[in-house]
Amino acid sequence: MIDDLHENQNKPSETDVYAIHGADPEVLAYAMAKYSRSSLTMKESLAEISAQRAEQFLNTFYFQYGHRSIADLAHIPFAIERLSLLAAIELVDEQRWDGQERSTRYQNFRTSGWFTPDLGVETPAFTAAIEALFTAYDSIGAGMLEALKTAIPRPEAMKPEAYERTLKARAFDVARYLLPLATNTSLGQIVNARTLETQVSRLLTSEFAEVRQIAEKLRIAATEPAWNVYQTSAQVLCEEIFSVDAACGERAAEALLRPVKTAPTLVKYAVRNGYLDGSRGELTAAAAELMAGQPIDPAPVVDLLDDDEPLEVELATSLLYPHCHYSYRQLRSHVAALSDARRMELITLGTKHRGRHDELLRAFSAGRGFRFDILMDIGGFRDMHRHRRCVQLLQGYTDVHGYEEPVCPGQPSLAEAGLEGVYTSAMDAALASYRQLRDSGVPEAAQSAQYCLPLGTRCRSMFKMDFAEALYISELRSGVAGHFSYRRVAWEMYKAVEAKHPGLAKHFRIEDVNEPVDLLRR
Repeated sequence: MIDDLHENQNKPSETDVYAIHGADPEVLAYAMAKYSRSSLTMKESLAEISAQRAEQFLNTFYFQYGHRSIADLAHIPFAIERLSLLAAIELVDEQRWDGQERSTRYQNFRTSGWFTPDLGVETPAFTAAIEALFTAYDSIGAGMLEALKTAIPRPEAMKPEAYERTLKARAFDVARYLLPLATNTSLGQIVNARTLETQVSRLLTSEFAEVRQIAEKLRIAATEPAWNVYQTSAQVLCEEIFSVDAACGERAAEALLRPVKTAPTLVKYAVRNGYLDGSRGELTAAAAELMAGQPIDPAPVVDLLDDDEPLEVELATSLLYPHCHYSYRQLRSHVAALSDARRMELITLGTKHRGRHDELLRAFSAGRGFRFDILMDIGGFRDMHRHRRCVQLLQGYTDVHGYEEPVCPGQPSLAEAGLEGVYTSAMDAALASYRQLRDSGVPEAAQSAQYCLPLGTRCRSMFKMDFAEALYISELRSGVAGHFSYRRVAWEMYKAVEAKHPGLAKHFRIEDVNEPVDLLRR
C-alpha cells in the first residue's frame, strides 16, 4: 500500500484545461469556491452540487462570514431595454462592468421614444420640450447629411451604400447633441454577482424614480427564472420524446426545461444603501455651506491637476466634488484654506454612515498620479465613461455650464450648412424648459427636469488615473474615426501632460485633432 501511494505521488501529472457550459451561475460559483476547501475536480464538484446546496453554502459563507469574492465567480448576462439615456449612464457607472449600448452614431433615435418622469401638471410642458428637441434632431441630421454630400463627393471606388452609411454616421454625430436625456435606449451587460448586488443597491439609492424602478427589476430578474434561448426548441423536443416514451420525456423535460434562477441567493438581500444615501445628503449640505455665494470661476475644457497637495486636502475635495458644480481647482482652494480639524470633519462625513460590508466611497480612491477635471458635453462624456481603469467622479446635470456647438475640422459647420439658427434655438429652448420645470415646485422637480437636457449640455467630471491610462485614453480617443467631441478632450489631455511633463510627451502616438480629417475614413 505504501509503495502504491509513493508511486502515485511521483507519477507525472498533466495539466487539464477545459471550458464549462451549462452550470447555473450560483452553482458554478460554489464549485469554484470549493477549490479552496476540497481536492475534487471541477467536474466532480459540479456533479455533486445541487442548487439547494449552493444556496445553503452561499447563505453561510457569503452573507454570514462575508466572503464577498465568491460572488465574483457568478457571471450573469442581462438585457435592459427601453430605459432613458439618463438611467443608462447611472446603470453603467460601475468600475467592474462589461456591456454594450445602442450607438447614437449608427442608429436613428427618433423612433426610440422617451421616458416621461412624473411631473404632474407640468407633464404637457415636458412633452412639448422633448418633441421640439426631436424635431430639431431630425432637421439637423437631415440638413447635415445633405451638406456633407455636397462638400464630399463619393469616390468612384466607394460603393454608394458605404458612402451613404459613412456620411449618415457623421451627420448623426452632429444631431446627437440635441437628443434629450429622456431618450430611450437599450443595453446589455454581463456582470458578476457581487457587482450586480452593489449595482442594485446603488441604483435603489438613486434620486431618480426611474432608476430606482430599474434597480428593482434587475433584482427580480436575478431571482426569478431567466429567459431560456432554447426554450421553444427544447419544448418541441421533449414533446416528441414524450410521445414515444413518457418516462423518458419527463426526464428530458426536467433536464432541458427546468427554470434557472441566475442569482437568487446572492442578490435577494440587495437593498437601498444607507451609506450612500446618508453621505450624499451631508456632503451636499457641506459643499453648499463651504461655497455659499461663490460664483463658478471659468475653467478650461481639461485641467490636469497633478499638484502635490496633502492627501487630506485631496480626500476632502474629492468627497465634495460630485455634490456641487464647481471645478476641482476652485473647490480645492476653499478646502485648503480650512483648518485641519474642519478638513477632518469633512472626511469623517464620508465614513460615518459606512456599514460593515460597504466599500468606501469612490472619492477615497486618492493619490493617483494624473487627475483630469473635464468639462465636456454629456454625449462625449458617455463615451469617456466607458474607461474603467480610472476613478470617475461625475457631477450632476445642470444648465450652469451652457452647451457645446458641434465643430469638426474639415466638416461643414452648422453655419455653413444653414443650420446654426435651428440648433441654437433648440438648445436655448431646451435649457429654458429645464429651468421652468426645475422651479415648478412639483415633487422631485429638480431631478425630473434633467431629463429634458440635451446631450450637448456641458457636464463636469473628474478622471483619476495612472500614466498608462492617460496615454491609452489620449491615443484611443484622439483617433480620426472617433467622435470630434471626445477627440478634442483626448487632445487636451495629451497637451496638458506635455506641458507639465515634456519628457513624457514623446511616448504618445497622438493625432492632431486640429487637422482636417478624411470624413470617409472610419
